[in-house]
Amino acid sequence: MLKVGLLGAGRIAGVHATAISSHPESKLAAVSDYFPENAEKLAAQYGCTARTTEEIIADPSIGAVLVATSTDTHSELIEAATAAGKAVLCEKPVDLSFERAQACQEAAAATGRPVMIGFNRRFDPNFSALRKALAGGEIGKAELLSITSFDPAPPPVSYIRVSGGLFRDMMIHDFDMANFLMGEAPVTISAVGTSVVDPEIGAAGDVDTAVVTLTYSDGRIAVIKNSRRAVYGYDQRVELLGSEGLLQAQNMLENTVVKSTSGGVRSAKPTYFFLERYMPSYAAEWAAFVEAVATGQTLPVTLDDGVLALAMAEAATRSATDSVPVNLSEVMG
Repeated sequence: MLKVGLLGAGRIAGVHATAISSHPESKLAAVSDYFPENAEKLAAQYGCTARTTEEIIADPSIGAVLVATSTDTHSELIEAATAAGKAVLCEKPVDLSFERAQACQEAAAATGRPVMIGFNRRFDPNFSALRKALAGGEIGKAELLSITSFDPAPPPVSYIRVSGGLFRDMMIHDFDMANFLMGEAPVTISAVGTSVVDPEIGAAGDVDTAVVTLTYSDGRIAVIKNSRRAVYGYDQRVELLGSEGLLQAQNMLENTVVKSTSGGVRSAKPTYFFLERYMPSYAAEWAAFVEAVATGQTLPVTLDDGVLALAMAEAATRSATDSVPVNLSEVMG
């Protein structure tokens, strides 16, 4: 039985608490949070104890920690937990600073402890099925990838100011999905971003609408579209054109009822947000982590994957700021 410490007690931590507690081979042992009352509330809900982060990391009976704290603490907690001999699953991104993430990568690697980054969309049943079909050669060689990721509404500007920007905070999931599907990192990243949803987001130094083009060494192309506003719901689609066909993963809808009349054909809207859309993926992500830790197998998503996605976010940020394509090698050094 893998005893787990949960660092953080916010909304996403609650999702992870459910996944940990629901798995037959893991047990939620303790929760910590910057605000102790939040940790106490979540701990009471799941029948465990509220402790400080330092106590959880120092406890030798706890074999793994799940980091669901604010992004600016991720690298520090990964380093502390791995140095204490624990396996780690950390929410994305690794850090807001690419250089700090690289330092974390080196420090964690030196401990030999497994670190998995929470790119849960890899474990979504639809995207997983699409990846399996591609790997099985069902559409030949992938040539043109299109990823659509639109949120239903923008977050508060107070969040925007500390988020690290759309490319690091939101599109980083899509950078990882592109790596997952295309099988390698791009050579060049071209980005354009603007603030058309909320001028206050622009005033805070961020964008709310962006398109990024990734080009690969063999000529393949991927296009990622992000928006902070889609009034009809959470729009999450992938389309992959190959040499022998097309694969598409469509939106999850609120229900499957389709009404067809003389006035037209109508179906339900997409589910509203990520909690409704991706709950199964969080459970599958945790199950994969537990299995890898128990068996010693390679983690399905690594700290290296997290650092690579952050490098792509950095390249996109530079490209959008300077209005020029950026070679990924310039960022990664």
